[in-house]
Amino acid sequence: MASAAAAAVAISAGTSTARAATPSKKFKLKYAPNFGMFRQHAGNDPIDQIKFMADQGFTAIFDNGLMGKPQDLVAKIVKELARLDMDLGPFVLQGIGGKSFVTNDKEIRRNIIKKVKDGVEFAKRANAKWALMVPGQFDTGLEWDYQTANVIDNLRYCAEICEPSGLVIVLEPLNAWTNHPGLFLTKIPQAYMICRAVNSPSVKIVDDIYHQQITEGNLIPNIDMAWSEIASFHLGDNPGRKEPTTGEINYKNIFKHIYDKGYKGVLCMEHGRSKRGKEGEMAVIEAYRA
Repeated sequence: MASAAAAAVAISAGTSTARAATPSKKFKLKYAPNFGMFRQHAGNDPIDQIKFMADQGFTAIFDNGLMGKPQDLVAKIVKELARLDMDLGPFVLQGIGGKSFVTNDKEIRRNIIKKVKDGVEFAKRANAKWALMVPGQFDTGLEWDYQTANVIDNLRYCAEICEPSGLVIVLEPLNAWTNHPGLFLTKIPQAYMICRAVNSPSVKIVDDIYHQQITEGNLIPNIDMAWSEIASFHLGDNPGRKEPTTGEINYKNIFKHIYDKGYKGVLCMEHGRSKRGKEGEMAVIEAYRA
């Protein structure tokens, strides 16, 4: 592994591009690029992009916007992933603009329940295991503990809908300092407490390493403390939210730690590229090989 990484660093951008066409050894962890990550090499067609990812050794993909794609395209994506034995990371069921879980308003709860039912049906078509949800904005006019109780209650309703199909809702804490001010869920310990209170196999955490480095740091200890409730990871270095090795996060140690714990889930590469063009795409691949 070390020699391969050294060789990757030594080669030129031109040689890197040539290497991209050569099938590579599969990664030990299920790093999951998104559509568009390797467009310069693979073109615009999503199926060709999946093939390119597989050729580079990736065994998973993710697509936050999968639920909004045409049904015929989703079917083609699912078929190609099955053919290549690749996993699909969480799709976004509710992002930062959705109805907030912090209220016990019955109409909002009905809307949330409908959304989750729609998500269950979509997951069946997409052969998806995980659906990402953000609980929404906090309420400045309601005491924090009441908001937490409402989030737990709303998630229990969601869990009842998801459990029969096996779909897992993954809650994503997001940082309030750089990207998403005003959101209720920001920390891993907070998400852990909520998941333990809901007490369902269908409500877990997606640990976004980029967001948590900004919010609280203490990355590996928090992974260990919340391990029973973590179902997925998002990746990105800080500052800049580009590929690993471009910022302050020691991803080499984090990946080793996750691997040694026996993690079999997906790690979504939810980040940009530090360089443009084909050189930038190869830099991403080499960062994960290092």
